[in-house]
Amino acid sequence: MDRKERQIERNENCKERHALAVDRLRSAVSEETVAEKYLEFFQYTAIFLLELENVRRKIENGSWGNYSLKEMKSLNEILYSDVLEENYGNSYANPAYAVGQLGPETGCLLSLLYTEMRSGIPYSFEGRTDYLTILFELFIEVYNCFEGEREPQAKEIRDIIYWYASDYCDVFLADRVEEQINPECSFAADIIEHADLENDSYLYRFGEYITENELGTAHHLRTLPESVLRKMADVYTEGYRTGFINTGKNLSKKSVVNIRYSLGFEKVIRIAIENFRKMGLKPVIYRAASGVITKREHHKIGYFGAVANWQYEYDHRHDQALFMDKRYIERKLEVMKTAYEKEKELAAQFAGPAVIETFGEKPFSPQVKPEAASYSSEQRELALSYDSRSGQLTNEYIKGEERSFTIVAYPVPEIGEKYSEIFNEVIRINTLDSRLYTEVQQTLIDALDQGEYVRVRGKGENKTDILVRLCTLHDPERETKFENCVADVNIPVGEVFTSPVLEGTNGILNVSRVYLEGLEYEGLELEFQDGRVTSYTCRNFGDEEENRKYIYDNVLKNHETLPLGEFAIGTNTTAYVTARKYGIEDKMPILIAEKTGPHFAVGDTCYSWSEDIRVFNPNGKEIVAKDNAISVLRKEDVSKAYFHCHTDITIPYEELEEISVVTKEGKNIILLKNGRFVLPGTEILNEPLKEETKCQK
Repeated sequence: MDRKERQIERNENCKERHALAVDRLRSAVSEETVAEKYLEFFQYTAIFLLELENVRRKIENGSWGNYSLKEMKSLNEILYSDVLEENYGNSYANPAYAVGQLGPETGCLLSLLYTEMRSGIPYSFEGRTDYLTILFELFIEVYNCFEGEREPQAKEIRDIIYWYASDYCDVFLADRVEEQINPECSFAADIIEHADLENDSYLYRFGEYITENELGTAHHLRTLPESVLRKMADVYTEGYRTGFINTGKNLSKKSVVNIRYSLGFEKVIRIAIENFRKMGLKPVIYRAASGVITKREHHKIGYFGAVANWQYEYDHRHDQALFMDKRYIERKLEVMKTAYEKEKELAAQFAGPAVIETFGEKPFSPQVKPEAASYSSEQRELALSYDSRSGQLTNEYIKGEERSFTIVAYPVPEIGEKYSEIFNEVIRINTLDSRLYTEVQQTLIDALDQGEYVRVRGKGENKTDILVRLCTLHDPERETKFENCVADVNIPVGEVFTSPVLEGTNGILNVSRVYLEGLEYEGLELEFQDGRVTSYTCRNFGDEEENRKYIYDNVLKNHETLPLGEFAIGTNTTAYVTARKYGIEDKMPILIAEKTGPHFAVGDTCYSWSEDIRVFNPNGKEIVAKDNAISVLRKEDVSKAYFHCHTDITIPYEELEEISVVTKEGKNIILLKNGRFVLPGTEILNEPLKEETKCQK
């Protein structure tokens, strides 16, 4: 029985339960059997769930296909309107509002409940009657507790949510594992490959929130010649293939590629699917998780439409804290293990992700709400343990030394009125001549290989002053410390990077403003001692404790400290000048921004899970700087070797006084001075900077 047949059977098996649940929801809309304080919440949520059922039926009976574009857009707005910024202040999805209306503990739990009901939007469009039935029954069980004169204790509600998450882990989490590796889970792929991409209506079929960004991207791609679309797709897929070649991995052993992207790029993705099929790879295109059991904080991993409200996503990033305990974590790991074991042959065929990122959206700096769920210290340890053990489990079935990836980024219309112009510039940046950069970057590496340390100093108000210790070469004729990174896994071209030696890496890293994983940081400052973060701050909030907590949660990922996993020098001055020309420095994604100055990554090295694979630069020298004092612990206890995070922090050229190589003899080889490359043989990198200076005059 294939995946679709199994899904039909599951929907049939819950048909009677589903009908009963829908009838109960209809009753709840008009009943007044709960205290007045809670009446609006339950009636409003029941109406929302009935709207989801209405969508599911229209998809099932085919009437959705008769909707006009205007009707599709109207329904899309109805489903997402409650969490939009202008309405969020009075939404039960807002923990602050829910707590104010329903009380501290109960309000927080019911806000989680409502948020979980909202995770049902995509299930309606996918025809997942089984998933919707589970959600409906959860809501009804909680609703029943409030009927009559007795008001339930918060523990009673928490227990219901706990057992929902625990009992249905083997449905939602097990299915999630399969969706990530099985090409038969083809909801999105079917739309991309078979829909009329010249008509906007296909975008609304995904069930994601659709804005002018998604529509504008699709419209812009329709204006581009087929040759340009194919060029975009070819850069993306060829980078993926080249990544396997450059790291000595055998792509022919694989049959599945995971495509991740933001809606609107379907015309490029369709061509990419064709390209991947020619490589023997079938596409897996899974949706970014929406439910509390499967989502990873506020991160969007998979395909997705517009984010209706980042504050909403941020407020609910730690919702598991409302019920999580050790037993639940063990349950999740047990389900994950069983699911991978069931699909182990498919898992072994998984080649890794191919990602198209977007940038240009309005920068987001979150408001920290005391009403939002947050982990206790014990839960934080459990969450870190889960990340570590689940990462090890994944690597057991999808071996790190056998998989690769590629990632590229393009702007969305929100970037400004010169969107089309910027888009074309980004295509140019993503297709720069790799051969030129290979040669120039090798000149940098030849100098860096002589060094014991690299010193990076900021200028003006930038307080950066850090010594990064480099590994020792035992055979300089055959070995190198830095990877010469051209346009393969990380597109565009333009960086050399290494895994620093932690002992002896000391100093301060400071940047005036940076955007990391969608969040803004002002005046970010990290201090390192022996390669570990020892103190940190920023200027986002008036309260220093809030600043530290913000970094602890989102940069350190709840770890007391993280090592410096990577040091790199970006060489893509063309990208830097483009960002300055259009005033979009604050909107550039880290993928491009990291190529526009030196960058430092806290967390794992770039070689995590594949340190023992021999990797060579184009000149034939083997890259030997792949481990550090923490990652090498994998040989004794793998749980101590990895942090499952890697966050790049870039200092822009204009904030740099100097980057120099310090040799063992104390010689200082200057690579970059006052934002310009000065090492002989690298001056060509300054040409785009000269053009910028001319334009300014």
